[in-house]
Amino acid sequence: MIASDVDGTLLAPTETLTKRTIDVIARVLDDGVPFVLATGRPPRWIPRVAEEAGLTGYAVCANGAVLYDIGADRIVAVHGTLEPMLLHDIASTLDKALPGSRLAAERVGTSAFDPDVRNFVIEPDYHNPWGDGEGATTPRAEILGQPAIKVLVSARGMTSGEMAEAVSAVLDDAVDVTYSTDGGLIELSAHGITKATGLAEVAARFDVGVDRVIAFGDMPNDIEMLRWAGHGVAMANAHPSAIAAADEVTAPNSEDGVAQVLERWF
Repeated sequence: MIASDVDGTLLAPTETLTKRTIDVIARVLDDGVPFVLATGRPPRWIPRVAEEAGLTGYAVCANGAVLYDIGADRIVAVHGTLEPMLLHDIASTLDKALPGSRLAAERVGTSAFDPDVRNFVIEPDYHNPWGDGEGATTPRAEILGQPAIKVLVSARGMTSGEMAEAVSAVLDDAVDVTYSTDGGLIELSAHGITKATGLAEVAARFDVGVDRVIAFGDMPNDIEMLRWAGHGVAMANAHPSAIAAADEVTAPNSEDGVAQVLERWF
Protein backbone atom coordinates (compact mmCIF):
# COMPACT_ATOMS: atom_id res chain seq x y z
CA MET A 1 0.00 0.00 0.00
CA ILE A 2 1.22 3.49 -0.84
CA ALA A 3 0.26 6.39 1.44
CA SER A 4 1.07 9.99 0.66
CA ASP A 5 0.59 13.35 2.23
CA VAL A 6 -0.74 15.94 -0.22
CA ASP A 7 0.61 19.46 0.32
CA GLY A 8 4.38 19.79 0.14
CA THR A 9 4.66 16.11 -0.78
CA LEU A 10 2.51 14.79 -3.61
CA LEU A 11 1.69 18.23 -5.01
CA ALA A 12 4.32 20.39 -6.66
CA PRO A 13 4.89 23.89 -5.24
CA THR A 14 2.30 25.10 -7.76
CA GLU A 15 -0.26 22.97 -5.85
CA THR A 16 -0.77 20.76 -8.90
CA LEU A 17 0.30 17.26 -9.86
CA THR A 18 3.01 16.82 -12.46
CA LYS A 19 2.58 14.42 -15.37
CA ARG A 20 5.40 12.29 -13.98
CA THR A 21 3.60 11.86 -10.67
CA ILE A 22 0.23 11.20 -12.33
CA ASP A 23 1.81 8.56 -14.55
CA VAL A 24 3.45 6.66 -11.69
CA ILE A 25 0.22 6.73 -9.65
CA ALA A 26 -1.53 5.16 -12.64
CA ARG A 27 1.07 2.40 -12.75
CA VAL A 28 0.66 1.77 -9.01
CA LEU A 29 -3.10 1.38 -9.47
CA ASP A 30 -2.69 -0.78 -12.58
CA ASP A 31 -0.63 -3.19 -10.45
CA GLY A 32 -3.52 -3.46 -7.99
CA VAL A 33 -1.73 -1.58 -5.22
CA PRO A 34 -3.89 0.79 -3.14
CA PHE A 35 -2.78 4.44 -3.22
CA VAL A 36 -4.14 6.31 -0.20
CA LEU A 37 -4.08 10.05 0.42
CA ALA A 38 -3.18 10.83 4.04
CA THR A 39 -3.63 14.50 4.78
CA GLY A 40 -4.55 17.18 7.24
CA ARG A 41 -7.03 18.40 4.65
CA PRO A 42 -10.74 17.90 5.31
CA PRO A 43 -12.74 15.73 2.88
CA ARG A 44 -14.04 18.76 0.95
CA TRP A 45 -10.47 19.51 -0.18
CA ILE A 46 -9.94 16.01 -1.58
CA PRO A 47 -12.04 15.66 -4.78
CA ARG A 48 -9.99 18.06 -6.94
CA VAL A 49 -6.69 16.36 -6.09
CA ALA A 50 -8.18 12.89 -6.38
CA GLU A 51 -9.65 13.61 -9.79
CA GLU A 52 -6.34 14.95 -11.09
CA ALA A 53 -4.51 11.90 -9.69
CA GLY A 54 -7.09 9.39 -10.94
CA LEU A 55 -7.85 8.16 -7.42
CA THR A 56 -11.21 6.69 -6.36
CA GLY A 57 -10.20 4.82 -3.21
CA TYR A 58 -9.72 5.98 0.35
CA ALA A 59 -8.40 9.22 1.80
CA VAL A 60 -7.37 9.60 5.43
CA CYS A 61 -8.40 13.18 6.23
CA ALA A 62 -8.09 15.67 9.07
CA ASN A 63 -4.89 14.02 10.35
CA GLY A 64 -6.59 10.65 10.82
CA ALA A 65 -9.95 11.75 12.22
CA VAL A 66 -11.92 10.96 9.06
CA LEU A 67 -11.85 8.10 6.57
CA TYR A 68 -13.33 9.20 3.24
CA ASP A 69 -14.35 7.00 0.28
CA ILE A 70 -13.51 9.16 -2.71
CA GLY A 71 -15.38 7.23 -5.40
CA ALA A 72 -18.57 6.94 -3.35
CA ASP A 73 -18.22 10.48 -1.93
CA ARG A 74 -18.97 9.04 1.49
CA ILE A 75 -17.61 9.56 4.98
CA VAL A 76 -16.83 6.01 6.04
CA ALA A 77 -15.66 6.60 9.61
CA VAL A 78 -15.08 9.41 12.06
CA HIS A 79 -12.72 8.91 15.00
CA GLY A 80 -11.95 11.00 18.03
CA THR A 81 -14.56 13.72 17.77
CA LEU A 82 -13.89 16.71 20.03
CA GLU A 83 -17.03 17.28 22.10
CA PRO A 84 -18.30 20.73 23.23
CA MET A 85 -17.23 20.33 26.86
CA LEU A 86 -13.66 19.58 25.82
CA LEU A 87 -13.75 22.39 23.24
CA HIS A 88 -14.66 24.91 25.96
CA ASP A 89 -11.80 23.66 28.13
CA ILE A 90 -9.42 23.94 25.19
CA ALA A 91 -10.51 27.51 24.44
CA SER A 92 -10.09 28.55 28.07
CA THR A 93 -6.58 27.11 28.17
CA LEU A 94 -5.64 28.71 24.85
CA ASP A 95 -6.69 32.14 26.10
CA LYS A 96 -3.94 31.84 28.71
CA ALA A 97 -1.29 30.03 26.66
CA LEU A 98 -1.77 32.02 23.44
CA PRO A 99 -3.48 35.32 24.26
CA GLY A 100 -5.15 36.80 21.20
CA SER A 101 -5.26 33.54 19.27
CA ARG A 102 -8.31 32.78 17.14
CA LEU A 103 -10.13 29.50 16.60
CA ALA A 104 -11.74 27.57 13.77
CA ALA A 105 -13.44 24.18 13.73
CA GLU A 106 -13.77 21.47 11.11
CA ARG A 107 -16.93 19.36 10.97
CA VAL A 108 -18.13 16.60 8.67
CA GLY A 109 -21.44 15.16 7.62
CA THR A 110 -22.02 12.20 5.32
CA SER A 111 -20.14 13.43 2.24
CA ALA A 112 -17.41 15.88 1.26
CA PHE A 113 -19.89 18.73 0.80
CA ASP A 114 -22.84 17.97 3.05
CA PRO A 115 -25.43 20.76 2.67
CA ASP A 116 -26.74 20.09 6.15
CA VAL A 117 -23.39 20.81 7.85
CA ARG A 118 -21.40 24.01 8.23
CA ASN A 119 -18.11 22.30 7.53
CA PHE A 120 -15.73 25.10 8.51
CA VAL A 121 -16.54 27.82 11.03
CA ILE A 122 -14.10 30.55 12.04
CA GLU A 123 -13.86 33.32 14.59
CA PRO A 124 -13.58 36.93 13.45
CA ASP A 125 -9.90 37.78 12.73
CA TYR A 126 -8.98 34.11 12.28
CA HIS A 127 -6.04 34.02 9.88
CA ASN A 128 -5.62 31.27 7.30
CA PRO A 129 -2.03 30.90 6.04
CA TRP A 130 -3.35 29.48 2.76
CA GLY A 131 -5.43 32.59 2.15
CA ASP A 132 -8.37 34.10 3.96
CA GLY A 133 -11.86 33.87 2.53
CA GLU A 134 -12.83 30.29 3.40
CA GLY A 135 -15.15 29.49 6.26
CA ALA A 136 -18.29 30.89 7.82
CA THR A 137 -17.45 33.60 10.35
CA THR A 138 -19.31 33.03 13.58
CA PRO A 139 -19.05 33.82 17.32
CA ARG A 140 -16.81 31.59 19.42
CA ALA A 141 -19.85 30.11 21.17
CA GLU A 142 -20.97 28.60 17.86
CA ILE A 143 -17.51 27.16 17.21
CA LEU A 144 -17.41 25.51 20.62
CA GLY A 145 -21.05 24.45 20.74
CA GLN A 146 -20.95 21.50 18.33
CA PRO A 147 -18.63 18.49 17.96
CA ALA A 148 -15.58 19.01 15.74
CA ILE A 149 -13.13 16.66 14.05
CA LYS A 150 -10.35 19.21 14.37
CA VAL A 151 -9.72 22.63 15.91
CA LEU A 152 -7.39 25.06 14.19
CA VAL A 153 -5.69 27.85 16.12
CA SER A 154 -4.16 30.91 14.46
CA ALA A 155 -1.85 33.45 16.06
CA ARG A 156 -0.41 36.37 14.15
CA GLY A 157 3.28 37.07 14.68
CA MET A 158 4.16 33.52 15.79
CA THR A 159 5.44 30.49 13.94
CA SER A 160 3.51 27.25 14.12
CA GLY A 161 6.45 25.64 15.91
CA GLU A 162 6.39 28.29 18.64
CA MET A 163 2.64 27.87 19.02
CA ALA A 164 2.84 24.08 19.18
CA GLU A 165 5.49 24.24 21.89
CA ALA A 166 3.43 26.60 24.03
CA VAL A 167 0.17 24.67 23.62
CA SER A 168 1.68 21.20 24.02
CA ALA A 169 3.00 22.24 27.41
CA VAL A 170 -0.53 22.78 28.71
CA LEU A 171 -2.78 20.59 26.55
CA ASP A 172 -0.64 17.59 25.67
CA ASP A 173 -2.66 15.21 27.88
CA ALA A 174 -5.99 16.33 26.39
CA VAL A 175 -5.36 16.59 22.64
CA ASP A 176 -2.69 15.95 20.03
CA VAL A 177 -1.05 19.12 18.76
CA THR A 178 0.53 19.27 15.33
CA TYR A 179 0.93 21.50 12.29
CA SER A 180 1.20 21.23 8.52
CA THR A 181 2.44 24.75 7.81
CA ASP A 182 4.75 27.04 9.78
CA GLY A 183 2.62 30.07 9.03
CA GLY A 184 1.17 30.61 12.50
CA LEU A 185 -1.40 27.81 12.54
CA ILE A 186 -1.64 24.67 14.67
CA GLU A 187 -4.13 21.81 14.57
CA LEU A 188 -5.66 20.07 17.58
CA SER A 189 -7.09 16.57 17.30
CA ALA A 190 -8.39 14.00 19.73
CA HIS A 191 -5.64 12.33 21.72
CA GLY A 192 -4.15 9.36 19.89
CA ILE A 193 -5.70 10.15 16.51
CA THR A 194 -3.05 10.52 13.81
CA LYS A 195 -2.49 9.72 10.16
CA ALA A 196 -0.94 6.46 11.36
CA THR A 197 -4.14 5.32 13.09
CA GLY A 198 -6.18 6.21 10.01
CA LEU A 199 -3.83 4.34 7.69
CA ALA A 200 -3.81 1.32 9.99
CA GLU A 201 -7.58 1.11 9.48
CA VAL A 202 -7.18 1.27 5.70
CA ALA A 203 -4.39 -1.31 5.71
CA ALA A 204 -6.62 -3.66 7.69
CA ARG A 205 -9.39 -3.24 5.12
CA PHE A 206 -6.95 -4.31 2.40
CA ASP A 207 -5.29 -6.96 4.59
CA VAL A 208 -1.91 -5.29 4.06
CA GLY A 209 0.76 -5.68 6.73
CA VAL A 210 2.48 -2.54 7.95
CA ASP A 211 5.78 -3.85 6.59
CA ARG A 212 4.27 -3.56 3.10
CA VAL A 213 3.35 0.13 3.43
CA ILE A 214 5.39 2.98 1.95
CA ALA A 215 4.47 6.43 3.27
CA PHE A 216 5.54 9.89 2.12
CA GLY A 217 5.37 13.12 4.13
CA ASP A 218 6.96 16.46 4.90
CA MET A 219 5.60 18.05 8.10
CA PRO A 220 5.20 17.29 11.82
CA ASN A 221 1.69 15.94 11.25
CA ASP A 222 3.36 13.18 9.17
CA ILE A 223 5.76 11.99 11.88
CA GLU A 224 3.59 9.19 13.30
CA MET A 225 2.80 7.96 9.79
CA LEU A 226 6.45 7.92 8.74
CA ARG A 227 7.41 5.99 11.87
CA TRP A 228 4.51 3.55 11.53
CA ALA A 229 4.98 2.61 7.88
CA GLY A 230 7.29 -0.20 6.87
CA HIS A 231 9.20 2.38 4.86
CA GLY A 232 8.77 6.07 5.68
CA VAL A 233 10.01 8.59 3.13
CA ALA A 234 10.47 12.29 3.88
CA MET A 235 10.80 14.94 1.22
CA ALA A 236 14.02 16.93 0.95
CA ASN A 237 11.90 20.02 1.63
CA ALA A 238 10.52 18.44 4.81
CA HIS A 239 10.54 19.80 8.34
CA PRO A 240 13.61 18.49 10.26
CA SER A 241 11.40 16.48 12.60
CA ALA A 242 9.80 14.65 9.66
CA ILE A 243 13.20 13.91 8.16
CA ALA A 244 14.37 12.50 11.50
CA ALA A 245 11.34 10.18 11.61
CA ALA A 246 11.85 8.79 8.10
CA ASP A 247 13.80 5.80 6.79
CA GLU A 248 14.76 7.67 3.63
CA VAL A 249 14.86 11.20 2.26
CA THR A 250 13.85 11.68 -1.37
CA ALA A 251 14.04 14.71 -3.66
CA PRO A 252 11.83 17.72 -2.90
CA ASN A 253 8.27 17.98 -4.14
CA SER A 254 9.53 20.45 -6.76
CA GLU A 255 11.49 17.56 -8.32
CA ASP A 256 8.86 14.78 -8.17
CA GLY A 257 10.34 13.21 -5.04
CA VAL A 258 7.42 10.79 -4.60
CA ALA A 259 7.63 9.63 -8.20
CA GLN A 260 11.38 9.15 -7.98
CA VAL A 261 10.94 6.57 -5.20
CA LEU A 262 7.91 4.78 -6.68
CA GLU A 263 9.59 4.41 -10.08
CA ARG A 264 11.90 1.83 -8.50
CA TRP A 265 8.97 -0.63 -8.42
CA PHE A 266 6.36 0.72 -10.81
